[in-house]
Amino acid sequence: MTKLTTLILAVFITNLLHAGPIPVRQSQGTMHGFLQLRSASGELLGHGDLLQTAHGATVTTQLVLHFNDGSLDDETATYTQDRTFRLLTDHHIQKGPFFPKPLDLTVEANGQITTHTLDKTETQHLDLPPDIANGIIGPLLLNVPADTPPFQLDMVIPTAGKGRLIKLDVSPEPAQSFTVAGVPKKAAVFRLKLELGGVIGVLAPVVGKQPQDVQIWIAEGPAPELVRVVQQLYEGGPMVSIEMTGATFPHAAR
Repeated sequence: MTKLTTLILAVFITNLLHAGPIPVRQSQGTMHGFLQLRSASGELLGHGDLLQTAHGATVTTQLVLHFNDGSLDDETATYTQDRTFRLLTDHHIQKGPFFPKPLDLTVEANGQITTHTLDKTETQHLDLPPDIANGIIGPLLLNVPADTPPFQLDMVIPTAGKGRLIKLDVSPEPAQSFTVAGVPKKAAVFRLKLELGGVIGVLAPVVGKQPQDVQIWIAEGPAPELVRVVQQLYEGGPMVSIEMTGATFPHAAR
């Protein structure tokens, strides 16, 4: 293989993996989804709501989780859906005994990242790409075919009181089964792997801080619907399952 061929192949693979802004195939509208929060073994940890309003091409979506112990996870994102999806702003709050550290992080499309802690407010600037996915991963994947090749998205995560830009490797997995009122259904499944990068990315697996992969389940059909997200809610936290109320999913034990 010549050097030129190798270079062309490398460019092709890079373009394949980095999808850029996701085209709008399923426009998002006003909705109210009811959620339940479970542990990896199926224990009920709390309940939640997915609230979404649309005004023209601008959509605001809010995911609120209320834990049985009084903790709160509340994320509100506003984005546009004019040919492609583009985030405008995302505000994520976590507080209560479930979370070792409270979180108050705001990400804006202009690159301003604001972090509030108990004793200070810190603002920084990051050069953000147009496909930044904070708070809108669900709507994005609703618009991605289940047989799409692996691709990447960008996301800002909180680290040491600041925001850090990372990449998400997104790849489809075999469809999984679940039931609604006893009726079997099928879900397309996407796996998301967080690529920390740099020295942190090299050391994370060694010190046990590499985030676990995220699974997102989307009910198949002409009107796809987000029905399940399995993930850690904070660094080093337990895996939890955010599920559509009324649906039954496989767990490690029930």
